[in-house]
Amino acid sequence: MHPELAEYLQCIDPVDIKGGDVVEASYLDAQRILSPRGLENYLVGIKAMCTLGKGHDLVLTYVQEMPAVAREVGEDVVVDVIEAIMKLSSLTSGAVLTMILSNLPLAATRLGDAELLRGYLKLLHQLAGKAPRGLRPMMAVLGELLGKLTLGGLRRWAMWGAQAYQRDFAGQAAYFGLASETSKSLLQRERRGTLFVDNQRKLNFYLRALWGRAFMMRPTSGDYETRQGNRPYVENFQLYLPDAFDRVDGIDGIDVYRAAAAHAAAHLVHTRHGLDAAGLTPAQRCCVDLFEDARVEYLAWREFPGMRRLWLAFFEHALATADETGDAPGLMLRIGRALLDSGYRDREDWLQGLADEFRAALALDPAAAQLARGYGLEFFARIDALGPLPPARVLRDLPVAYRDDNRFSWAFDESGPGDADGEVLMWRKPTERRRVALMEMVNEIDSELEDGSPQEVWVLPTELFPYEDQGVSYNQMEGVEPVSEPYHYDEWDYQVQLARPDWCTVIERRQPRGDPDDMDAILARHKPIANRVKHLVDALQPQGIVRRRGYEDGDEIDIDAAVRAMIDIRRGVMPDPRVNIRITRHLRDLSLLVLMDLSASTNDRIGPLREGDEGYLDQPRILDLTREATGLLAWAVDAIGDNYAVHGFASDGRHDVQYCRFKDFGQPYADDAKARLAGMQGGLSTRMGAALRHAGRHLQLQSSRKRLVLLVTDGEPADIDERDPQYLRQDARHAVDELAASGIHTYCLTLDPEADNYVARIFGPNNYSIVDNIERLPERLPRVFSALTG
Repeated sequence: MHPELAEYLQCIDPVDIKGGDVVEASYLDAQRILSPRGLENYLVGIKAMCTLGKGHDLVLTYVQEMPAVAREVGEDVVVDVIEAIMKLSSLTSGAVLTMILSNLPLAATRLGDAELLRGYLKLLHQLAGKAPRGLRPMMAVLGELLGKLTLGGLRRWAMWGAQAYQRDFAGQAAYFGLASETSKSLLQRERRGTLFVDNQRKLNFYLRALWGRAFMMRPTSGDYETRQGNRPYVENFQLYLPDAFDRVDGIDGIDVYRAAAAHAAAHLVHTRHGLDAAGLTPAQRCCVDLFEDARVEYLAWREFPGMRRLWLAFFEHALATADETGDAPGLMLRIGRALLDSGYRDREDWLQGLADEFRAALALDPAAAQLARGYGLEFFARIDALGPLPPARVLRDLPVAYRDDNRFSWAFDESGPGDADGEVLMWRKPTERRRVALMEMVNEIDSELEDGSPQEVWVLPTELFPYEDQGVSYNQMEGVEPVSEPYHYDEWDYQVQLARPDWCTVIERRQPRGDPDDMDAILARHKPIANRVKHLVDALQPQGIVRRRGYEDGDEIDIDAAVRAMIDIRRGVMPDPRVNIRITRHLRDLSLLVLMDLSASTNDRIGPLREGDEGYLDQPRILDLTREATGLLAWAVDAIGDNYAVHGFASDGRHDVQYCRFKDFGQPYADDAKARLAGMQGGLSTRMGAALRHAGRHLQLQSSRKRLVLLVTDGEPADIDERDPQYLRQDARHAVDELAASGIHTYCLTLDPEADNYVARIFGPNNYSIVDNIERLPERLPRVFSALTG
């Protein structure tokens, strides 16, 4: 058993642990799924289960089931589960607690959200206090219950039984075990039409097919006391949909979900400016919401005409079933239909005229910031003049099931999505590259508006020289280093088990040049290492055509062996049949890409002195050792004749993964490449997955039979816009798998002494080496290359 797990399982005698391999496998699964903090909470939970004294089965069930729960709804619920079990331990037996833990992965899968799972745990605590005899039979039929009920429905069903059979223990067992007719009857009454958890994957594909991007969707449950549930809403750029939708007349539940998801996604895609709520009453905001909904739906159905048919069915149903269509809610339904359906003609001329006028204005400028506000207030003034209005709650709750509450439109931040901690939640506009004519460039050649991150980069078809014939172009005199076209790559989200399309942007940049003599000086400074590397080079030199003797089958006859065989035949002795020569070609068909981590941590000094001590700055940096190791390796590989490149990367969020090419495939290792290596600088963060995918893009252009990425890094994947350490690790692992599927092998040489916690899960158990002594990196890197390619 794993020693760390054994330390926390000291409350159980190893002899009593049945299925020890399964328990250890569960722990290894937890290591792969959980972050360091989550794994610590998981281990603390083991100790907590031990202290309850409720039996060994409870502890082992916790060990085996919690990784699956964390995989479904996130690792944050681990703490909530521990607290819930601790509270329940004083109300019920260890056997019931074990059944609760056994069913927890099922509950997490069916509920699909951490908040809903927390609500489920609170429900169990309430039941343990009101109907303790009902928990055991309820756990036995939990699969059927969650397959038919939402969390709100389950709560009403359970609370009814707890109240009705409060003192009837036999009745409790029959009711919660679905053995009584009353229980089955109430189950059917609480049963909802279409559950979100059964259709989430379909909705993901539906929205991705429409807009070509992933949308984060989560279920929400607000129907504890009523059967209406929450309305859909958009918050923090995530779509929140009710955990169940009933059939609406002739509209199936799945179509209600499609309409709600598409409408909420339209808000995300087409909202560029927030609505101004200053001075508006709740009733006025309801009217503005009506026109804002019409605006985003217009933009959506203009691109996908079939959507209008889907949304229009809800208004037709609402108007057909409304008792009165002349009051304020009825007028809102009528103008909602008029805004959506250009073929509809309302009996009120002012209402039809307002709808026609809004559609005309929308066609001219669909992105107008406050268009909906102006027309919404005009509509409010007209209905307010007709008589007293009902409360805003009545106006807000129109019987159109798919529409959300528009909180996103009122709270939208035009400065860019982000939270208080600076976490970037959405895209920002990338630099645009424009190809311009000569005169347009000449008119702006003296512009002083250039900054480090321009909105536009102008490109001429040919280089521009001044009138004075100096042989030096404007670009050489005043231009900045060229920046490549952006490369967009998917990024794997382990929580939803989907790749976020075009989520990361890689930009190829050039770092400043240094003195190429510095790279030559590395060989002199590390002469003993260079001599050892030279022996490796000699051993790896391709030998061309090799003739091997002594084979029964081969490519040609070995004359000497054939003569000896004939002599043996003449003497009456059995001849040696190995009279052939095999010819083999020893050629190295290899392409190598050395990928260096150039994050800010590579600027750290190596040595015993602390910052401020005398001589601290004389100590080498990790970056210096990386440069020396790469220089030695480049010298060795160049001598062998292999096709190789040396690249590096750093990142400043997912929109700016900076990729530097110091030496390209086919480029000689001469002064230009040496100067770029000598000027290498470190900074920013380490978004490893995107860099690996871009390195694979370069390697896929090479025709070699064997292709290898050799990654040199000093730490785990991390970036400024991602606080979950597990997220970028899982993406890097997925990137390695993608490269392997393309025939590209990835090997990691890490300088992090704590890398055992994550590097094997990213690269595989035999695809990494840890350099415990960083100062030995210049010696280790060529040896690793030799072992991989020899």
